[in-house]
Parts: sequence; C-alpha cells; structure tokens
Amino acid sequence: MVNPIKAAIGDFVLTFTWMFISSTLGLVTTEIMKAFDLQFVTYNGVNYPFIIITTLLIFIIIFTFTAIGNALGGASFNPTGNASFYAAGLGSDTLISMAIRFPAQALGAVAGAKAIKEVIPPKYSHMIGGPALKVDLHTGAIAEGVLTFSITFAVLFILLRGPRSEFMKTLLMSMSTVAVILIGSAYTGPSMNPILAYGWAYLDDWHHTWDQLYVYWICPFIGAILAAWIFRAVFPPPQVVKKQKKRKEA
Repeated sequence: MVNPIKAAIGDFVLTFTWMFISSTLGLVTTEIMKAFDLQFVTYNGVNYPFIIITTLLIFIIIFTFTAIGNALGGASFNPTGNASFYAAGLGSDTLISMAIRFPAQALGAVAGAKAIKEVIPPKYSHMIGGPALKVDLHTGAIAEGVLTFSITFAVLFILLRGPRSEFMKTLLMSMSTVAVILIGSAYTGPSMNPILAYGWAYLDDWHHTWDQLYVYWICPFIGAILAAWIFRAVFPPPQVVKKQKKRKEA
C-alpha cells in the first residue's frame, strides 16, 4: 500500500510544477514559431509546424515529469490517472490514499496557477489560462468524457501493451495527447484532468459551479474509469498460478 501522506506531498509538488510549466506550453510554442518564422507555414490549411513543435514540447514535459514523479515515489498530477489505474487493478492506491492525494493535487494546482499568474509578464498574460467551455453544457460534458476515455485507454495500452522502449512510449503518449487536444480544442479546451481545470477555475471563482463539476469532474472520471474497465476486460492481467509443494512422505 502506498503511504498516503508521503504520496500526497509528492503529488502537491508535482502538480504545482506541472501547472506552472504546462501553462506556458502555448506561449512557448508560439514564440518558437515566431523565431523561425513558421506561423504561416501550412499545408491544406493545417499548420504542421505548430503540431510538431507542440508534440516535441509535450514529449519533453512528459519525459521530465515521469522522471520527477518516479523520484518522488510515484507522484501524480492527474486524479483520473490514479482512478483509472485503481479501476484496472494496477498500482498500490486505495480509496483512502486517493481521498488524501486528490486534495493535495487540487492545492498544488491552485498554487501553481497563482504562481504563474504572478510571474508571467503582462504582455503574455492573455496566453495562459485553463480550459473553457465552447459548446453547450451537455455537449461539453460528453466531449470531455469521451476525450478522457480515449487518452486513458491509449495511455494504458501504451504503458502496458506498447513498446518496451521508454522513448517510444513517451513519444506515443505525446502524439496521443496532441491528437486529443486538437480534437477537443473546439469543445472544452480540453482538460482531461479535473485538477488542471480546477486550478484555473478557482482563480476565476467558478470552481464551485455545477458546470465545472459536471463537465470537468464527473464526466472525466466516468470516462477514465470506463476506459480502465474496458481495458481490463479486453486485456486481462495474467493469472498467477501458485504451485504447491508436495511433501514427501518419510
């Protein structure tokens, strides 16, 4: 069993850092494209340099934060990830440990969002922020649930059934993340992480609304847990066969 208090401290640190760094992803991508004059390079209406640069940056972030999370004893910044692994019968979390870890993640998200808001230059402040609902409430809720289902199933498959190479696993997760972000950008942002949405919603004082709870908490958790259950049904864990030693009669 994971030590809940130790895990919660690690989660706070990792979530704080994740919120601070990931919030600048769009800003950094835009600045790199401007530096190399790539903002108007398109093919069939698609800005491929933007996709490639974003994928590379997410690759670096995932690789780095995986190492940091491991160094912190398995720290996490996404409660749906914890819930999906629990539902899939993986990891060492319990309901009690998750009940302690989730508030720590939420606190880390709020602190990280506040910190980046304080230090970001004013001319860039409009380029950072959280997910925003761009469609009606029910459409947004369905979209967030489906997107979270998709990325959760993809991550489980890549980690447990994908290539052995850590480099390839990280690259595939980066590509999957960018794909769902592009698809979900017209619906909910997207978030696919209740804590990420909560940190920014808290600053905007709508973290306690039904819209926030319904779209960015309930549906992502449903999507993640369903993905874990289906993954476990399709790819059941190998059964451990216990061999009993026979006693020799004297």
